[in-house]
Amino acid sequence: MASAPKTPMYRTLWFQVLVGMAIGVLLGHFYPSTGAAMKPLGDAFIKLIKMIIAPIIFVTVASGLCKMSNMKEVGRIGVRAAIAFEVVSTVAMLIGLAVGILARPGAGFNADPATLNAGAVSAYAGRSSAPVGTVDFFMNIIPETVVGAFATGYILQVLFFSILFGLALLRMGEKGRPLVHLIEQLSSAFFAALALIMNLAPIGTFGAMAFAVGAYGIGSLVPMFKVVAAVYLTCAFFILVFMGAFARLVGFSILKYLAYIKEEILLVLATSTSEVALPRLMVKLERVGCKQSVVGLVVPTGYSFNQDGSAIYQAISVMFIAQAMNIDLSWGEIITFLTVLLISSKGAAGVSGSAFVVLAATLASVGTLPVAGMALLLGIERFMSMARGTTNMICNGVVTIFVSWWDNALDVAQMRLVLAGEPSAVAPETVRSAVEAEAVRPPVERA
Repeated sequence: MASAPKTPMYRTLWFQVLVGMAIGVLLGHFYPSTGAAMKPLGDAFIKLIKMIIAPIIFVTVASGLCKMSNMKEVGRIGVRAAIAFEVVSTVAMLIGLAVGILARPGAGFNADPATLNAGAVSAYAGRSSAPVGTVDFFMNIIPETVVGAFATGYILQVLFFSILFGLALLRMGEKGRPLVHLIEQLSSAFFAALALIMNLAPIGTFGAMAFAVGAYGIGSLVPMFKVVAAVYLTCAFFILVFMGAFARLVGFSILKYLAYIKEEILLVLATSTSEVALPRLMVKLERVGCKQSVVGLVVPTGYSFNQDGSAIYQAISVMFIAQAMNIDLSWGEIITFLTVLLISSKGAAGVSGSAFVVLAATLASVGTLPVAGMALLLGIERFMSMARGTTNMICNGVVTIFVSWWDNALDVAQMRLVLAGEPSAVAPETVRSAVEAEAVRPPVERA
């Protein structure tokens, strides 16, 4: 069978997004006020993506569960995903701690708490809506109403109802088949809507980057270069080395995987939120050979339970603040900080800038470090969120592939073909429908 003609680079989504980012950086740098005024373009694109996330999770999870053999399979996948999440996020935080101790990014700052703007941080310390206790956290997963879960867009609540609904359809058997067919048709419609929204990706990334550079300025990175470099380099190390080991275990190259999701990486870098890539990531993971039911369960859950980039950032930031304010933390105090962060970060995934919010709230609750120290990080928060979001998204994809492989729900041959750049080899059953497959391609390629 003859291969499809190669698409010119200028017509690919990743190139268009990259151009949008570059123009946004230039506009924000040379005309800061104009660049900052582009904020609505980025915000509108993010809102459009978030609008479609909840229904996509519902149709993906509900239809995927119907294809499982029994409820034990759901429980098995959930347990394996939870184990993988905890191992990966704990290692991420320990690596961040090691870098914070060895690199000492805050050494020499000699910051005086009295001179810092504690008021600017106090709002963040009280913003987190995350439950404090374990019981409260699990109670918060249950929505007050079904409509409320979709209205708020809280991923865990949407996932909870989707699993419940999917299991109910699974138990109904043939009686529920017409409803399953309807959900699959809705799935095609929602992914078609996603494909339309992706037309605006270059414009959205342009607006987001223009605002970030115009409002905060690249110059804000200079005095904080050491801590910014520590976070970015640690995230890169974690992805290439630790997640690369997971990839080798499954049988693929982490570099090929990164090339495969380059559009999603650029989107997250530009918008500073990993949620914009969630719908496309789910479809791409199915295309690469992961079973739909595994993708539907693991990816949305990972967005709350597997925030590896946030773990790295928080560990380094704790050490940075302590060093910058000349406060010596004991190992007991460090362990307390990391434990509280590991627990509290699970419940704040739906909060904008959740890693910063959780860190501020943790400092306020533990009391060992002054919350005013967070003021040192305010100027670079937007640039830090780029690294956090991108790392979170990349790692969630790798963990999903790993869990699929662990559960014998991964077509390894299909994975190697797709990552080798042969999309024509995708089996029809790998992608749920032709319309959904279109959602992972730039709209201009469909002409």
